[in-house]
Amino acid sequence: MSFGEKPRRSRLPLVVVVLLLVAVGGGFAIWSAGVVGDPPVIDIVAPSAVGQRTDVVITVREPRRGLVDVVIEGSGAGLVSTMLGEEHHAAPERPWQAPESTETKLTVVVGKSAQPALTEGTLTIKVTATSAGSWWSKPAPVIVERALTVKLTPPTVTPMSSFVHVAQGGAEAIVYEVGPTSMRDGVVVDRVDGTSPPWVFVGSPLPGGPPSRHFVMFALPYDDAGPEADVRGRIKLFAEDDVGNRTTSPFIHKYIPRPMPKDTIVLKDAFLAKVTSEIFAQTPQFTRSGDLLADYLVLNRELRKKNNASLVELAQRSAQKFLWSKTFQPFDNASIKGAFADRRTYRYNDADVDTQDHLGFDLARVERTPVNAGNDGVVVHAAYLGIFGNCVIVDHGYGLMTLYAHLSAISVAVGDAVIRGQTVGNTGATGLAGGDHLHFTTLLHGQAVNPIEWWDGHWIADRLKLKLGDAMPWAPDAAAEPGPVRKRR
Repeated sequence: MSFGEKPRRSRLPLVVVVLLLVAVGGGFAIWSAGVVGDPPVIDIVAPSAVGQRTDVVITVREPRRGLVDVVIEGSGAGLVSTMLGEEHHAAPERPWQAPESTETKLTVVVGKSAQPALTEGTLTIKVTATSAGSWWSKPAPVIVERALTVKLTPPTVTPMSSFVHVAQGGAEAIVYEVGPTSMRDGVVVDRVDGTSPPWVFVGSPLPGGPPSRHFVMFALPYDDAGPEADVRGRIKLFAEDDVGNRTTSPFIHKYIPRPMPKDTIVLKDAFLAKVTSEIFAQTPQFTRSGDLLADYLVLNRELRKKNNASLVELAQRSAQKFLWSKTFQPFDNASIKGAFADRRTYRYNDADVDTQDHLGFDLARVERTPVNAGNDGVVVHAAYLGIFGNCVIVDHGYGLMTLYAHLSAISVAVGDAVIRGQTVGNTGATGLAGGDHLHFTTLLHGQAVNPIEWWDGHWIADRLKLKLGDAMPWAPDAAAEPGPVRKRR
């Protein structure tokens, strides 16, 4: 090499680098192609038995490479079929990327309503899950099975009472026998419109009777009218077991229609301003719009529905025993300002703006008259309650309660035991009240029923005592006449 000539660079290091890169990349590709997923973890959540309809929840997890296939099959108990399947794609063969699907949660509906071919016996739920494989290795599937007992025979229910007569808006009682598999039984009343939820009255063991003998006090909706055969067909005893198998039996002997009276309420701005100001202040979940009539209609419609629903919920706390032992005492010597089941039309500026049903008696004497408990019981509500204003509710047992609304003052607290005739508050004009009075009603499992029946000793003797016998360990005062004694005006 002459003086001044540049030395040549060796190409060996570059070749080495390239070879190393190829080796590393090839090795990484070979390694990544050989990575297989972990065995999937399968979790089946299901009861030990199924009937008409049961949700079986299946969760499958594989966090490393992800899931490929999940297949759910059922066999036995008359069923041989794939019930539900879900296909997953393998994760990309690049370990630094997250898998596409590492967990799936599937709900399979199992039961006679979903699989009509299902018969009693043992149904096996089989879940097969596969995780992602490599170029040359495919992991074995994981299989988990769960055996479920299929029960399709409903419990029996047999009416024992004779001469079960019910009036529109009124109450009744029935004694019946149920089979040993019954978990919930009583009376269901399908609504006449076919869309509203049915009224459900859950029964209780008959005091002093054998375990199979139950009874229930129930009601026919105040707005339920129609041909007698249709009404009788929509009132049924029911009994259902722990997996939803249900049997029903009609039992009504006589239906007595009672057409709903009608009334008209004329709305004035002063009244609207008074009631909306008070109720919105006491009911923060509702917000004023600034339009006086619109605000009132929200209370008269939406809050009314909410309050009535809360009465049904409150009925769940009713004592499973009789807390009363006499005919119910009315608010005597009062003027009737509104009757039970009045269908009220509300008018504003000479136009009809709303229609609602008045489910109690409005009874007036003089302002702030003491209000007495209609019978022995336990206070389950003593506070402001929306459209009812200051309100006291007394539980009398087995779903029977009385409600005292629009009070100016409350004299009792929740949990207090009260006796018939004890003062629970004073009449007032709180809530949706236009003047001082008592709004009183009787509730059966949270549904309003005609109070007049419970003020009548003859009715209690004929409709309750005659059926329940010694389970109702007292004789009502059959001489007691229904009140109030003053006529409506």
